[in-house]
Amino acid sequence: MAKKFTELRASLSQAAREKSDGMARQMLAEMPLNELRQARGLSQKMLAEVLHVQQQSIAKIEEAHRHVPVHPTQPHRGHGR
Repeated sequence: MAKKFTELRASLSQAAREKSDGMARQMLAEMPLNELRQARGLSQKMLAEVLHVQQQSIAKIEEAHRHVPVHPTQPHRGHGR
């Protein structure tokens, strides 16, 4: 039977857990807003309500980031390269 993630994580050394946490934070920081929003199961409207902005503002932010690489050394996934 497969182990639960919490059990696998508990079996890691402290250094491995810290490295994993750092990598996860880095990936989240680089993730485009629309992917992060969708991964959390939120619509643009729901996110807009949480942030007290209009849905159109979320759409504009997401559209703007589709055309700009998040990392200067790596092409953005929506950049078409």
